[in-house]
Amino acid sequence: MALANLTTAPEFLLLGLVDGTDIHPLLFLLFLGVYLLNALGNLAMVVVVRSDGALRSPMYYFLGHLSLVDVCFTTVTVPRLLAGLLHPRQAVSFQGCFSQMYFFVALGITESYLLAAMSYDRAVAICRPLHYCAVMTPRRCAALVTTSWAVAHLHSLLHTLLISALSYPCPAPVRHFFCDMTVMLSLATSNTATAEAAIFSEGLAVVLTPLLLVSLSYARILVAVLGVRAAGGRRRAFATCGAHLVVVSLFFGSVLSVYFRPSSAYSALYDRLASVVYAVLTPTLNPFIYSLRNKEVKGALKRGLRWRAAPQEV
Repeated sequence: MALANLTTAPEFLLLGLVDGTDIHPLLFLLFLGVYLLNALGNLAMVVVVRSDGALRSPMYYFLGHLSLVDVCFTTVTVPRLLAGLLHPRQAVSFQGCFSQMYFFVALGITESYLLAAMSYDRAVAICRPLHYCAVMTPRRCAALVTTSWAVAHLHSLLHTLLISALSYPCPAPVRHFFCDMTVMLSLATSNTATAEAAIFSEGLAVVLTPLLLVSLSYARILVAVLGVRAAGGRRRAFATCGAHLVVVSLFFGSVLSVYFRPSSAYSALYDRLASVVYAVLTPTLNPFIYSLRNKEVKGALKRGLRWRAAPQEV
């Protein structure tokens, strides 16, 4: 059926963030500003982590990869969102629609596993501080990142193949600002029971695995922190992982509320708003949440700015 779809080349019509044919210049400027802030913050984090010798711990290694994923994640969807705000009802080809879905799902799942790896890193740092260097070796960190990317792309490939094999009307109006899985399932004219069963079962395992790892890591952290008698020690421990916990809650909360329900419960307005949270807002906030209360990152940024300004002072 996927080959048949390619032959007949159905076209999809992205209705955008807001229904109707009116242009929305103020929303365009708002989201353009958010996107530029996202690119600036995340790319700055990638450069700082890779160039500053003081940020060589596993936590910053994972943070560098997370920032790279975040800037790519928003780039998959936000440019079309911006185009739809100025030119509503954007036409997109079958290949373009499912290519966007593939990269969106792959990058989203990569982010969830990187967040799980960062939770594990914090748990080891707090619960086994004397063994931290022995446990979080460079080889193990690289293996965690490689596994995150590999699992995410295999998962995305399966979902994209299953959904692209369904039949769709031509042209098909997509009530969203990108080709999302839940929207495409609701649009299909063929039987979606098999695809939904596979997506829910395999997807549940893939998405809930990092969430379970995050929960177990924070359960261990909580037990360890409650065992600390000094109030100052507890505050330092909670401050260490507080930023990460905010990011995890925002990301997983919005993802679970959108993807783990039957297509009969689909709501275009809710899905678009929730998608803005996990696909635009959370990736934009990540570098600022992790850096605002982090003295090492702020110090690295100041050193980088001084280095850039130094030649002008000579």
